[in-house]
Amino acid sequence: MATIKDIADKSNVSASTVSRVLNNDDTISVQDETRERIFHVAKELGYETILERRLKQKQQTSKHVGIIVTQSLDEEINDPYFLSIRQGIEMELANHGIRTVTLRLHETETNQMIDGLDGLIVVGRVKEIALKAISKVENVVYINHSPNEDLYDAVVIDFEKATEKAIKHLLATGYKRIGYIGGREKEHSKNQKFLSEDKRLTTFERLMKEQKIFDPETVLIGEYTMAQGYELMKKAIKMRNFPEAFFIASDPMAIGALRALQEANLNVPEDVAIIGFDDIEAASFASTPLTTIRVHTLEMGKTGVKLLLDRLNGRELPLTVTLPTELVIRESCKKNK
Repeated sequence: MATIKDIADKSNVSASTVSRVLNNDDTISVQDETRERIFHVAKELGYETILERRLKQKQQTSKHVGIIVTQSLDEEINDPYFLSIRQGIEMELANHGIRTVTLRLHETETNQMIDGLDGLIVVGRVKEIALKAISKVENVVYINHSPNEDLYDAVVIDFEKATEKAIKHLLATGYKRIGYIGGREKEHSKNQKFLSEDKRLTTFERLMKEQKIFDPETVLIGEYTMAQGYELMKKAIKMRNFPEAFFIASDPMAIGALRALQEANLNVPEDVAIIGFDDIEAASFASTPLTTIRVHTLEMGKTGVKLLLDRLNGRELPLTVTLPTELVIRESCKKNK
């Protein structure tokens, strides 16, 4: 970033003269040519005056942004994936001094929530009827869902690629009997829930079928909660052909599953390997630290804010940003066969 001294050196004047000119000090007497030269050099070097910064701050603080959360409070508590995204949004908006209002879609009439807002950030999936109401706001960013990349900004991850990382790691280490434990991905609107395709499940099924080792009996679906992970693993343990490894579609579910295995005196990864999804903070502190797919949820929220600010500053072309994921190897799955 350019400094007063940089401008002074290039303009062949003192630093104090530059400072007073850029800050519109009426008491200083300089030739018009010198004044113009200083402003030209400052612009050339990308220098921002105090007045310009204050004007930007004033413009930002006058903005009012809505955060639409499509999860209930209980869903956020049980699965901190979306909670972390929301926290990233709120942190970044606070850093820019922007006023916010957070609304839960399933509790609020959509057409009542958008009046007076300069922009919206939507976390999760919504049905078309809600989408049409949201669309009345000119600047909308979707996170974890891209309803129409030709119209709206979005921040997403590639669930298909992330699942492939997990399954390919299990296959590479020699596991053949691989089970799946997951939840139901939902779209929300007021007083209603709609099931939607979960790319983790469909990708798992595709990869298993490609390897000719798919067993539908080893696919167990419940809710994205720790308690459901526990109950579904207890059910899996009773199977005659109990899998030697599991891909579990969320870390809270995986932690619940670990408890069920522990109660059954089954060791991880010696008796059964586990790969989770999210890399929540608790994953590294589980009874057996979880191998998992790391999703940068805080950064998803922050990136959504950056896209919205860019829109508010005049960008018209919609952008979709796909954040990378990574496989984090810990003790729950590191056995070489």
